[in-house]
This record gives sequence, structure tokens and C-alpha cells, in this order.
Amino acid sequence: MSDAALKIAELSAALAAQTARAHAAEAELAQARALASCTEAMIQELKLEIAKLRRDKYGISSERRARLIDQLELQLEELEAAATEDALAAEQAAAQDKTSTVRAFTRRKPVRKPFPEHLPRERVVVEAPTTCTCCGSDRIVKMGEDITETLEVIPRQWKVIQTVREKFTCRACEKISQPPAPFHAIPRGWAGPQLIAMIAFDKYGQHQPLNRQSERIAREGIDLSLSTLADLIGHACVALAPIHALIERHVLDGARLHGDDTTVPLLARGGTKTARLWTYVRDDNPWNGGAPPAAFFKFSTDRCKEHPTRHLAGWHGVLQSDVYGGYNDLYLADRSPGPVRSALCWSHARRKFFELADIKGTARKGKKVAEEISPIALDAVTRIDAIFADEREITGVSAAERHEVRQQRVAPLVNDLHDWMLAERARMSKHNPVAKAMNYMLVGEGRWEAFTAFLDDGRLCMTNNAAERALRGIALGRKSWLFAGSERGGDRAAFMYTLIVSAKMNDIDPQAWLADVLARLPDIPISRVHELLPWHWKAATEVKRIAA
Repeated sequence: MSDAALKIAELSAALAAQTARAHAAEAELAQARALASCTEAMIQELKLEIAKLRRDKYGISSERRARLIDQLELQLEELEAAATEDALAAEQAAAQDKTSTVRAFTRRKPVRKPFPEHLPRERVVVEAPTTCTCCGSDRIVKMGEDITETLEVIPRQWKVIQTVREKFTCRACEKISQPPAPFHAIPRGWAGPQLIAMIAFDKYGQHQPLNRQSERIAREGIDLSLSTLADLIGHACVALAPIHALIERHVLDGARLHGDDTTVPLLARGGTKTARLWTYVRDDNPWNGGAPPAAFFKFSTDRCKEHPTRHLAGWHGVLQSDVYGGYNDLYLADRSPGPVRSALCWSHARRKFFELADIKGTARKGKKVAEEISPIALDAVTRIDAIFADEREITGVSAAERHEVRQQRVAPLVNDLHDWMLAERARMSKHNPVAKAMNYMLVGEGRWEAFTAFLDDGRLCMTNNAAERALRGIALGRKSWLFAGSERGGDRAAFMYTLIVSAKMNDIDPQAWLADVLARLPDIPISRVHELLPWHWKAATEVKRIAA
């Protein structure tokens, strides 16, 4: 072999070795990238689990907790997808590299729960061999089978139900006999209860406007115009009015209510104006009161104080709310049937200090932490959090037990906070933001007494979070439906939110409940309509399930 040929062979060998090392490096890099992605996804998943466990154990104790969980879930989606892509890339790189050994890597795959037993199973049997794959003999017998389950979805199916009433004639008197027509959820019965419930829940529970629903239904081969769907919503409100009235009466029978409101853009000439949806929530679960939880909603075109005064006319008890002057007429001594007692929300009070002590939030806004963070506000948040910590331990126990714990452990912390705020505020300018946060709790006739009312009544909560949770769906919905089309539309929204939120508060599927109620209402005596209330319906459904 000549020197030139030898040199070429050496260069080729060196190039091959270099290429092999490059492939090995690429494979190692892909493995490292996949490992990093999976590790990051695992960390994010654990963070999400921790956040959910804290929420389940302690309740939503911070205005940031719900947003944090939503953010973690969104991040986890992206990280899991990235981890899958990187793991597949690592497998491909390892398969291409035939000459070197790459460190083994197995991705931690998401844990999948078994598919529910109630789902129907469809067996798809792969054609079995007729001869032995090894020797070719046809003397083979079945010894077992391996089953792989794959979850699949069938697009929703539409059908037309034909209700047939046969006619009979009498040979003796020549009269015609025919069974009476059945009652329907709506007049003429062209839409079934399942369809009506789906459209209503998608609009108010899933925030899908009717025009989008109409477009999707059209793609499935059914022509239901926007006006037709709107007509169904109107019929549903009329049909469900007895249930709505019973829920409202149940809420107003409570001696303690949560009250709050949120903005709703209302379509007006030349644009929109700010209207309001109000909610009043009865929730006795924190003190194990026994009454089922429920909420009712009201709509108004503005935030004038006449609205809550009218909503709660004839009711008296304890109203838990924020410091909103619109409730003041309810607290008047000469009010009939009696003055309402005020109990104010500590979450709102804490929020004002928290905004002045939120280091991460300040950093996100690009501000200088040293100049913006208030150590006094941070101290206030720490003191209030200590009170909340004791409160979490007595959630769900009797009112008497809550009162005893509060008097022994919580009241000293509250009194110390009060004295500390008075002393710190005396050294501040009245224009100081921290002083203004303190004044929110201290200044005003009966203000501090309303904040500390929970100490003397075990039924009361420290916060108004129950009402804020009831309004959360509306805040999400505003991004989808943008505005209420009219005042009547706002009233209908309040009507349907009353039904849907009350169903959710009792841990039942609102759509399934609405469908069953619409199907049974036409035939049920008025004396038994109360059996269709969410909490009674849930109990009856569970009894049927156990019996089956």
C-alpha cells in the first residue's frame, strides 16, 4: 500500500472515530436534556401536589393560592410535553448510535389511574396465528391473552326521540281512545332535558356563548340558530323558577350570610357600562351547622346601596362582607325587622398589608425591593398569618368548640395586633400607606368590633372567602362572554348562576342535576318539588346507586 493510500486510510479511521464520538456526545446530550426536562417536570408536579394538599388541608387562606395553582398547572402542561419530546429525542439518538454505549435513562412517566369500571369495554381481538411462529406446526392451543386498554372518545351523538301515542277505536260505541300526551320540559317538547341542560350549563357553567355553541353544533350536522338556543334558555329559566325560589328561600333562612359583588360589563349605547352581580352565600360547613350550602345571585346596573338593601329586605342576622358602605343601611338600629350585624373580612384587611410586603410581586414589577418593601407591613402580615394558623385548626368543629379555642388562643393574638397597630400608627404620617392599611381596620364607627365579631360567635368565619369562591366563575367567564347583552340578560345570568353554583357547592354535577330536574319537574306535585333541591337530589341519587 502506498503512502498516500495509507494516509487516506488513517484519516478515514480518524474521521470515523471522530464521528462516533460526536454521535456519542449527541446521544449523551440528548439523554442529559431529557433527564433535565423530566426532573423539572417532576419538581413542578410535586409543587402542584403540595399546593393542592395545602389548599385541601387549610382551605384557600391566601388570595394568591388559587392563582398559584392555576399557574403551576399551566407550567406543568408545558413541562410534561417538553419532557416527552426530549425523551423521544434521546431514544432516537441512542438508536442511531450503534457503536457506543450511552448511559441508560428511563423517564418517570406520569402515573395513570385505572380506567373507571363503569365505562363500556369494546374487545378488538388481533388475529391469532394459525401455525407456530417457530416450527410452523399447526398444533397450537390458546394458553392465555394479554390485554392492553386504550381510552377512546366517541363524539357526542344526536338522536330524535319519537313519542308514539297509539289510537284505538271502540267497535261498540265508535269512540276513539288515546293516552294523553306526556308533559315536556318546555312547551311542544321539541328539545329534550339533556339538550337544554347542556346548552344552559355550557353557557353559564363553561362560559361558552350561544353563538359559539351554535357554530359547534352546526359542525356536528345540526342546525340550531342562535335565536333558537336563546329561546331554550328562556324556557329553562321559566321551568326552573320553582327550584330557584326554594334555593333563595333556603339561603335567606340562614342566620349568617356571606355577601359580595363583582363587576359585569353591560352592553350599552356606544359601548359598555359597569354593572354588578351580587351573591349571598349560606355556608354552615365551617362550624358544622348541618344546613346544606347554597348561594343566590342578583344583578344590578350599578353599585348603589339600594340594591343590597332590597335583596336582603325582611332578613336579619350576621352579614360577613368587606368594608363596603352600601351595606350600611342594613346595620341601622331602627331597621325592620331588625338591624343586621356586621362581620368584616380579615382576608381583605391582610391583602392591604400584603401588597406592601410582597417582595416577589415588587420584584416582578421591576421595583427596587429595598425601597418598596415595608418591614412594618411584613410584620403585620406575619401577625395576621399566626391568627389564621389557629383558625385553620378549628374548621369543621362545632360552634362551641370554635368559641372556646378563639377565646383561649386567638383573642390574645388579636388584642396584641390591635395594640401593636395603635402604637405603630401613632409614629406614622397619616399619608403613610401602612397607616392607611391600619385605618382600614381601626377607623370607622364599629369597624374594629365588626372585625373581631368572630371571637364571640363560633358560627362566624374570619373571612368572606365563601362569597369570593362563589364569584370566581364569573371572573373567569368575563374573558369569554365579554359582557351581558341587556338587563334581562344579567337577570338570567344571576338566575342560572344561583342554580349552578349551589349545585357545585353540594359536590354534584350541575349539568346532570339540571337535566334530571327538567325531566321530572313537569310530572312532580308541587308539594314534592323540594325533593329536587341539590342536596336532596344528591342524597336520593346516592341511595339509588347503593341499591343498584
